[in-house]
Amino acid sequence: MKLPHHGRYGYSPIVARPHYAWPEGKRLAFYIAVNIEHFAYGSGLGHSISSEQPLPDSRTHAWRDYGNRVGVWRLYELLDDLGLPACHLINTTVFDHCPEIIAPILSRGDEIIGHGRTNSERQGHLWEADEARLIAEVRDTIIEKTGQHPRGWMGPWMSQSRVTPDLVQEAGFHYQMDWPGDDQPIWMKTRSGRIMSLPYSFEINDSPQLIVRHHTAEEFAAMIVHQFEEMLLQSQKQPLVLGIALHTMIMGQPHRMHVLRKALRHIVGHAEREAVWFTRPRDIHAHCLTLAEGVIP
Repeated sequence: MKLPHHGRYGYSPIVARPHYAWPEGKRLAFYIAVNIEHFAYGSGLGHSISSEQPLPDSRTHAWRDYGNRVGVWRLYELLDDLGLPACHLINTTVFDHCPEIIAPILSRGDEIIGHGRTNSERQGHLWEADEARLIAEVRDTIIEKTGQHPRGWMGPWMSQSRVTPDLVQEAGFHYQMDWPGDDQPIWMKTRSGRIMSLPYSFEINDSPQLIVRHHTAEEFAAMIVHQFEEMLLQSQKQPLVLGIALHTMIMGQPHRMHVLRKALRHIVGHAEREAVWFTRPRDIHAHCLTLAEGVIP
């Protein structure tokens, strides 16, 4: 029996792949992804931490807005305190609504990843021409506002149509993060060549864990530590990528930051930290390009 398949990549067991290492022989590539999102008031999609009220639901909108007014600034401070680099998945409406958020990212040398226009919409249901325009609009806005061409893409809600990888690659993006199917980078086929898929965790991600599955902040912090320690052990056999996905309105809350700080301090101060590459996705992609053809499946 042959089931429908996406045709983007074939099966590849991680234990049977060619061996390689990260820069300086490091084993585990570790990055933090901060989701910086802007939502429409009284319309469209949105995160909700409680029972939703009839629109416009000012309470839920204000809770989301806390992320851009307060949470993101606390996360910046935490990253600075621990000396950690990061990438930032940004809705482009942020550039107009709260542009002050952008300068610290650029001054830190951090990476901006295309994350749609707003998380009040998805892209996967759009006609191809409309989706192509959305992706191009995001790319062009980031270039205009920062002078930098974004290398990475993740759609709002990790939304994809059947042609999204083709459109993202054709728009000049080098990798995407919407397919959480591996702990190593892999190549995906497109109609015009290929695009890299970089690991982005749907598990070590505060939104599904705290908002959907109703875990506590303490449980999520424990997940971060357990994921790190187990992947550090596993990375003795294969080089791996561990990404921590945070949302400003969720982990930017003080009571959650308290345990997040402890978890990240544990990682930064780990006895085997010499085996960890604290990095950003663009640098993972760049290193993969230096490897011999065929090493990345």
